[in-house]
Amino acid sequence: MEATVTTTLITGIAELVTHADADSINEAETATLTNAALIIADDRIAWTGPATQAPPADTRVDLNGRAVIPGFVDSHAHLIFAGDRAQEFAARMTGTPYSAGGIRTTVAATRAADDETLRANLKRLTTEMLRQGTTTVECKSGYGLTVEDEARALKLAREQVEAVTYLGAHVIPAEYQHDPDAYVDLVKGDMLDSCAPYADYADVFCERGAFTEDQAREILTAARAKGLDVRLHANQLGPGPGVQLAVELGAASADHCTFLNDEDVEALAGSQTVATLLPGVEFSTRSPYPDARRLIAAGATVALATDCNPGSCYTDSMPFCIALAVREMRMSPAEALWAATAGGARALRRDDIGHLGVGARADFAVLDAPSFLHLAYRPGVPLVHRVWKNGTPAAC
Repeated sequence: MEATVTTTLITGIAELVTHADADSINEAETATLTNAALIIADDRIAWTGPATQAPPADTRVDLNGRAVIPGFVDSHAHLIFAGDRAQEFAARMTGTPYSAGGIRTTVAATRAADDETLRANLKRLTTEMLRQGTTTVECKSGYGLTVEDEARALKLAREQVEAVTYLGAHVIPAEYQHDPDAYVDLVKGDMLDSCAPYADYADVFCERGAFTEDQAREILTAARAKGLDVRLHANQLGPGPGVQLAVELGAASADHCTFLNDEDVEALAGSQTVATLLPGVEFSTRSPYPDARRLIAAGATVALATDCNPGSCYTDSMPFCIALAVREMRMSPAEALWAATAGGARALRRDDIGHLGVGARADFAVLDAPSFLHLAYRPGVPLVHRVWKNGTPAAC
């Protein structure tokens, strides 16, 4: 007996951004329909087109002239933590430069927290994200830095998000400062063995004050041997080897990409590695913004993500990051939206999200605005009216 498929017609769409035919960020301007409709069949997009040509469906929802965009794909976030670092932020705003050392403050608080505290904080943040239109979230570990605490973080993340990243190589914890090689051995050995069953990806903070190129290569090579895809924090605090290593290893993404030379840009443009830009970090740390225009002009695939974390960027708002990308990185509004949806999907190696083509998962946001342009045009305004996830209106 065949299962019954339930269809829903969403109509009254002033502007529908599908990204269905936008294979790269350079085609982002071509992905908009006006006076449109779409049909959901169970949890998938079954049809999009002019509202006047919409086929019949079992139920009908009229959006009364609002815009619809694909759900945001936040491909870089650190959500398993306890406490905050508001005083560190205040110090930065009065002239103290950012460094990676503050991570250890969060490590201490996270280790001391019980599961329910961490679980509740994760739920609070993912609910905020969904309310703002984010329908897919990547979540990293990295604030435990022991075998037990890293595995615990990944188990908790797996309960609530669908893309989980092992980041035991965030920084060298205090107890290993005298012997960082021993910590690298732990990260690529017993810790990886305990964490791999709960993770999709492995990540390394390849940066001064964190992990060297050789250490990062060892850890990521071991992670790939365990079946994990890889990604890197790269070239955030200054020029370095991270981007080149990401491309060498065929990483899904190189994240931050703030300080790039011509060879780095060329390497990204000639690879499948996505350059994930995190403008909320630059906003929160008063650091230089990445040169998005240079990457786009070279032909690199660019994503936007929040990097939500309690230290360098405590925002989980993709609309805010879009506004920053347009204002501070000179991306067009269409490019920024593509990067925050389709680009994020590429960074997770997913082809079923980040767009609203036929067959895609029915994840989308309805804006209290006639056009997606209002995301950058009206920064800070809560424009997301309603969110559908997996074909169903989300309770957020």
